[in-house]
Amino acid sequence: MASPQNIAATDSPAPAAVRHSWDVVWGILLIIAGFLAVMMPGVAALATTVVFAWLLLLGGVFEVGYSLHTRQETGFGWKLFSGILTLALGIAILMFPLAGVASLGLLVGSFLFVGGVVRTTLAVQCRGRRGWGWILFDGLISLALAVLIALGWPQSSVPLIGVLSGFWLLSTGLWRIMVRRYSAA
Repeated sequence: MASPQNIAATDSPAPAAVRHSWDVVWGILLIIAGFLAVMMPGVAALATTVVFAWLLLLGGVFEVGYSLHTRQETGFGWKLFSGILTLALGIAILMFPLAGVASLGLLVGSFLFVGGVVRTTLAVQCRGRRGWGWILFDGLISLALAVLIALGWPQSSVPLIGVLSGFWLLSTGLWRIMVRRYSAA
C-alpha cells in the first residue's frame, strides 16, 4: 500500500498540468476579449460601467448590512449613510449607464490630472538625479492625456473607458500566459 506522501507525489503533476492549461486558456480568452473591447469600445465601456454599478450596488448592500449589524458602535449613522450612498450610486449608474460612462471618463481624467501634477512636482524635486527625466515625462504625458480627456468630455468617455478596459484585458491575459510560460520552464 502506498504512503500518503507517495500518492500525493504521483497525483500532483496532473492537477498542475490542468492548472497550467486553464491559466493559458484563461489568458487567451482575456486577450480575445481585450481585442474585442478595443474594436468595440462602446460595448466595452457599457459593460465596464454595468459591472462597476453592480459592484457598487452589492458593496452598498453589504455596507448597509454591516452598519445595521454594528449599530451599537460609534459612527453608526455615518456607516449607514455611506452604505446608502454607495447603494444609491450603483442604482443610479444602472438606471443611467451612459451617465455612468461619462462619470468614469471624468474620474479617469481627474486621476490622470492629479497624478500628472504630483509626478511633475516630484520630477522637479528630483532634478539632477538619475532618471528624473522619466518621472517628468510620465507627469507631462499624464497631464496631456487629462487635458485631452477634458477637452473631449463627455464624448471622449466612451472610447476612453472602452479602450482602457480592452488594454487591461489584453495585458491581464498576456501576463497570465507569460507567467505560466516562464514558471513551466
